[in-house]
Amino acid sequence: MSGPGGLVVVLSGPSGVGKGSVHAGLHGLLDGLETSVSATTRAPRPGERDGVAYHFVDDATFDRMIATDALLEWAAYAGNRYGTPRAPLEDAVARGRTVLLEIEVQGALQVRARLPEALLLFLVPPAFDELERRLRDRATESEATIQARLEVARGEMAAQDDFDHVVVNDDLDRCTAEVAALIDRARSGL
Repeated sequence: MSGPGGLVVVLSGPSGVGKGSVHAGLHGLLDGLETSVSATTRAPRPGERDGVAYHFVDDATFDRMIATDALLEWAAYAGNRYGTPRAPLEDAVARGRTVLLEIEVQGALQVRARLPEALLLFLVPPAFDELERRLRDRATESEATIQARLEVARGEMAAQDDFDHVVVNDDLDRCTAEVAALIDRARSGL
């Protein structure tokens, strides 16, 4: 899937690595960047609005999206399902936009299989204990959920070789600038 100058960029890595923070910073550094809004079966967190943070859907709606191939990728994570609606992404790429997907590793690998031309970027923490600290500092999840996310993260770290670039998020500004530079290089065909 490509358009004149269009590009799909996947920003992935374990939960708590800072994908959302890097993603937010990219909008101030790059022009022509659109965000893909994922669909999810999980309940909204405080402050999240439908259609902005996510498209919040019930299980039956998500099942229909899978059955009709309306999702580019989807995965189950921490008891919920998440997926990337295909139509808005295809439209943006056809208009020459760079579309940023902030998704978990399982979904990123599906994108790799379906869109080999996509740019896949994997964020890693400077150390695993830093990842645990970040998850705990969120103060939004139970201890059981944190432990489940850490267990998944251990497995996800092994997938980094399947990505085009691995970027260490040891300093948010530096990491965001490095990701922006990688996207700029890909957009210019280098």
